[in-house]
Amino acid sequence: MCSASLRRIAVILAFMAGAHGAADGRELRFCGDPNDLPFSNEKQQGFENRIARIVADELKASVTYRWWAQRRGFLRNTLNAGTCDLVMGIASNLEMLRTTRPYYRSGYVFVTRAADHLDIASLDDPRLRWLKVGVQLVGDDGANTPPAHALARRGIVGNLRGYPIYGNFADPEPGRRIVDAVANGEVNVALVWGPTAGYFARSSAVPLALAKVAPEIDGPMLPMVFDISMGVRKDDATLRREVDDALRRRRSDIDAVLAAYGVPRFERLSGTTPTLAARGAVSSEAGQ
Repeated sequence: MCSASLRRIAVILAFMAGAHGAADGRELRFCGDPNDLPFSNEKQQGFENRIARIVADELKASVTYRWWAQRRGFLRNTLNAGTCDLVMGIASNLEMLRTTRPYYRSGYVFVTRAADHLDIASLDDPRLRWLKVGVQLVGDDGANTPPAHALARRGIVGNLRGYPIYGNFADPEPGRRIVDAVANGEVNVALVWGPTAGYFARSSAVPLALAKVAPEIDGPMLPMVFDISMGVRKDDATLRREVDDALRRRRSDIDAVLAAYGVPRFERLSGTTPTLAARGAVSSEAGQ
């Protein structure tokens, strides 16, 4: 047989071996939102998509997704339906899942225009009573995020403007709206979940300033800062343990991704944050 024919056979055999290996290889099946930057999208451009690939690489697995908009019924139609095995970006003590070690800790931040020099950092700042204040709302029913509840407790209601976390699903960046509202003067200040604020502030034509919301816990049980984990089904202790090990071993790679996306990080990855969904993506109603 001529050398050219041998080369062709070698190429075919190599391709077949590769295809066989991929077919027999391990898959990590993630539950993801197809349109929720900076966290995830169907093109896998979000920081959660990149972290998913880091974990999969450490476990020598490929990444697949079950795409479902993170609205009411998200967990019921994804993780709990058995169509995927890992959900990302949830509060570390969320009781409806078995959660991994936290891979970042972030919180709500004040977003203002840098040129205004407002320097607001406290929920008790008296200017919040008369400035136009933007707050994020969760879901179609307008449920409130922790900062909105905290302001309402102080009687600050009439000057608030609400912006749904998920926005218009037809928009490729539905989370940007509240940050743009600060930049264009629609509101003077907004209280925004840190990763959303950090990501969209970077690309704003108007320089924006971010400051951590204080206090970290308002009242007896209203946290503004959360440890963030991945979650698996309650009975999947083996996968949780494997992912925990991967998160520990690839800590520096994950930190680099978070920094690249402008995620504000607050130290002390303790996993002791009270049980509340940080950005509403996986709240109690998500599993209904």
